[in-house]
Amino acid sequence: MNSESHSWGPHRYNSYTWKMKALFGERLQKLAIDAGFTCPNRDGSKGSGGCTYCVNEAFNPSYCESTSSITGQIRLGIEFHAVRYRRANKFLAYFQPYSNTYAPLEILKEKYKEALSYPGVVGLVLGTRPDCIDDDILRYLSSLTQKYFIQVEYGIESIYNETLQRINRCHSVEEGVDAIKRTHAMGISTGAHFIFGLPGESPEMMHKYADFISALPLDSVKFHQLQVIKGTVLEKEFIEMPNDFQQFTLESYIDFIIEFLEKLSPEISIERFAGEVPPRYIEDHNWGLLRYDEVLRRIEKELEKRQTWQGKKLFN
Repeated sequence: MNSESHSWGPHRYNSYTWKMKALFGERLQKLAIDAGFTCPNRDGSKGSGGCTYCVNEAFNPSYCESTSSITGQIRLGIEFHAVRYRRANKFLAYFQPYSNTYAPLEILKEKYKEALSYPGVVGLVLGTRPDCIDDDILRYLSSLTQKYFIQVEYGIESIYNETLQRINRCHSVEEGVDAIKRTHAMGISTGAHFIFGLPGESPEMMHKYADFISALPLDSVKFHQLQVIKGTVLEKEFIEMPNDFQQFTLESYIDFIIEFLEKLSPEISIERFAGEVPPRYIEDHNWGLLRYDEVLRRIEKELEKRQTWQGKKLFN
């Protein structure tokens, strides 16, 4: 078996962008929305302070602010992307900051309906936590799949409970697995997010993510390298205990990702291999100021050079 055995187009991995283009017949654009939600590890119901690494503003585009209406954010997002990127005609409303299923169902319905009523919006992507979903919400989202593309994207972050406790996630690995299985069973596209380089995790521990993820009924995954954001609890921990952190150079991260990808199920599509935040939020620019597009280009070039692909080692 090789990469040509799969419908991946020009890629040596299962590209989420390619899959979505095949599904809709044209390019889609995600539009980030801040709907004003919070998280149970921020509001005191489970904890306070949020995740030790988290500053949501570092990941949000400039038009994504909860002080604007959902309709207004979508309009500004379309204008933003029309200027910066190729124009798209179809859009996914991406409820991104914090936990976007963490509210009573009637409030969620109101917010989702506003987004879906905007011309050109063909679906929702909901970033959330595995402890912020219930059967009523899942049933409602499942009903929407009759007309729209619906994806729930869970922040799982680590496959180790001791890591989740250390970064103040306030949920367990088991809760993550349960949420993914229940969401998939309802016919909803199911995604997950993981971070490589969290404190206390060695490369050997991180490579075990591949088997864990491959065994889950996931449609897509996002991977980020840990970025230490200024002013966070994690930054203080990093300064005090730097040896607890696996610090990737760009070259070592590309090596890690390719070896990891070779062990990952080819049925799961990849949305991202790495993250990026504005330079003002981080102290150490050990990758320089490379944008994600360039990091991706280098990963794809190295896959070609090594004549390897996603899932290669599962069949050899």
